[in-house]
Amino acid sequence: MRQLEYFIAVAEEQNFTRAAERVHISQSGVSAQIRRLEREIGAELFDRSARTVTLTVAGKAALEHARATLAAAGSIGRAVAEVTELIRGRLTIGMVIGCTVTPLFDALAAFHEAYPGVELSLLEDGSDRLVEGVRGGDIDVALIGAAHAAPDDLDSLTLIDERLVVAVPAGHPLERRRRVRLRDLTDHPLVCMPSGTGLRTVLDQACAAQGLHPTIALEASAADAIAALAGRGLGVAVLSESMAASYRDRLTAHLIDDVRTPALLALVWKRASNPALRELLTHARRTFG
Repeated sequence: MRQLEYFIAVAEEQNFTRAAERVHISQSGVSAQIRRLEREIGAELFDRSARTVTLTVAGKAALEHARATLAAAGSIGRAVAEVTELIRGRLTIGMVIGCTVTPLFDALAAFHEAYPGVELSLLEDGSDRLVEGVRGGDIDVALIGAAHAAPDDLDSLTLIDERLVVAVPAGHPLERRRRVRLRDLTDHPLVCMPSGTGLRTVLDQACAAQGLHPTIALEASAADAIAALAGRGLGVAVLSESMAASYRDRLTAHLIDDVRTPALLALVWKRASNPALRELLTHARRTFG
């Protein structure tokens, strides 16, 4: 590798003295290594008859291969460095409170199996605070809820994109309605996610756009709790489509007809320069398709 490095330096500088300064050894050392390389190859690489050193035909043929060889050697070093960093890495993962997206857990398990030396730290919080944690560098990647789209200033991977539904128990006035609009909800107490979650943001924005002020009777961070409260007649549950589908045995769900903005669940990150983060994102993309 050193001989190839010196050969490239002389070829580009067209001078042994300048090449020696560039690679930080003596001119005699460069000359000796070039001679050794020429003996191993079996051909002279430079024409030394003039003041300016020029490549021979053999030297021209060898130059691009020498550059490619050094580039490949550099790639090997970078690959090993990345694996070393992965083995010793650490990732902080944020997750919106009350979220149980099991494919994400599958991705974390697969990543942990592939890279057991990476320390994983998981914390729960509201989406707004998780986003700020990612922006500030305290969190490497976070699963957040959002309205319409993930934050523009972060890289993102949308996992779920669904509209809002209301879910009510048998006998509720909304149970047999063929069409439920947002205004219809103002006659009933609501049970929904707390502020800072994607579902709540969609609901609040839609109400503000229509000048509506629904009664938020109860808040819960977990879909199971919201469904259980609604099932006991304490309010109308506001959930996403897939959430409500889990409770179809006890609740009847209707799309909110005039709320078209979707609620998202998305992974967000600031940048993927950390090789451990890049590998985790690869597992997440593979898991979620």
